[in-house]
Amino acid sequence: MSEEPTFAIPTCRLRDVGEAIKEYDKSFAQHGHSLPMFVFDDCGPAMREQYISRLTELETKNELYYVGHSEKAAVEAFICKRLRDSRLAPLVHQLFRPSYGGNRNFTLLYSIGHYLISADDDMRPFGLVDEDARELEADEICRGRVVPMHDAPKQVRTFDLASAFMEVLGKTASDVPATYARGDLLVDTAMDLETNASKGLARENALLLRPGYVAQDAVVRMAQSFRSGTNDIDALDYVELFLENKDSTNMDVLTDVYVLGRFKPALTNKNWRMDCGVAGYDNRFGLPPFFPTRLRFEDYIYRLWIQQPGLVAAHVPAAQNHSKSAYMRNSSASEVLNEEAANLLKRKIHSSVTGLNPLGVSFDYDGDVDTEEAERILDKMRGLQARVLQASKVDRNVPRTLELVRFAVGLETLFHGFERDLFLFSLRRMLKDTVSAIRNSLALWPDILDICAHGAATRALPQTRIGSGRN
Repeated sequence: MSEEPTFAIPTCRLRDVGEAIKEYDKSFAQHGHSLPMFVFDDCGPAMREQYISRLTELETKNELYYVGHSEKAAVEAFICKRLRDSRLAPLVHQLFRPSYGGNRNFTLLYSIGHYLISADDDMRPFGLVDEDARELEADEICRGRVVPMHDAPKQVRTFDLASAFMEVLGKTASDVPATYARGDLLVDTAMDLETNASKGLARENALLLRPGYVAQDAVVRMAQSFRSGTNDIDALDYVELFLENKDSTNMDVLTDVYVLGRFKPALTNKNWRMDCGVAGYDNRFGLPPFFPTRLRFEDYIYRLWIQQPGLVAAHVPAAQNHSKSAYMRNSSASEVLNEEAANLLKRKIHSSVTGLNPLGVSFDYDGDVDTEEAERILDKMRGLQARVLQASKVDRNVPRTLELVRFAVGLETLFHGFERDLFLFSLRRMLKDTVSAIRNSLALWPDILDICAHGAATRALPQTRIGSGRN
């Protein structure tokens, strides 16, 4: 292997990130890898003061670095100084603001000139795999199912993640092993194609390869592993799981897990299934910024960007496991609101794309929302609340009833009492602010990459060495 990748964990849960570091460090070392590992921390100074010692005391085989509030502030100050325009400072901060996308943009900045593997803080380097699952059909790439936790495999399956990613990243399709299936895109039988929104709770799903010619000289710029544990399903599906399980009393505590069956690697021209929590990137020449948003669609830009000629995405023959952490997460009702707004944004941005380029996308959508769109969302939420309240009336489990009522009240509060004009005003403001942040980030990003390229390539950007990794 000519170069080991950078490994990054973006987090706002400093209390818990040490467990992820230990697991990935152990996995990389067992497979003979020595690579720099970075924690990109979004928590504030008070929480850092409370929990940073848990990281600094870790014993790791690989070098471990920390990039937190002070390191990020130094990077932003350096960028603003080089931009030579004080009016741009708020826009720089907006691009890197504490958010799902803002923190991931630091992972891109620090890995310019290198390959990057990124994992969320509640991911682990193994998979729940049903070894006895039936063979895949000719057009199937993966199959999986949601099962009660007690029915999940007792033994996990481990993979050499770094080698799996580095086998394809930066390679042309002609250099990717022949074991990779090739096609235009993957369709998830349980998901809408372009928004990745759930079609409704499904206990089983499959990824189907749609045929298409993959150019031999197309380059793999991003890749991802498969995922088990908590599947990539919507907040509404978690509500459905809770309604189904009459013994559950906490909507944030999952009692079901997603188990992978058979799966095989694939190259595709498009990747509507992009999962940045288990992804790898060829960042040698710079990549687009993640959308700097608190809504969970920061990686949607990559689903659009990868569609330009000459680029392909890969699903590698490895799996990682996600155990959704309830710690420091938004309420279930808040997650529902965020997903409704994000799905609307996805549709609007996709339908107005005007161009794709090496460092971003361009689109015409300005964030506006019409009355009918807001009313459709409210009708959906009114129906959901009615079902939840009906379930609370017939359930005799008091803690479960209270949880159902809590969710129903939260839903009504966040959707402004289901009053159309109030909700429309709030939704329009949310979308316009998000679109403005996205446009600003796309405009500034090329200059920022130029400013930071040398420091990133030479590992000279502000970072604090912690742990006991190799010298």
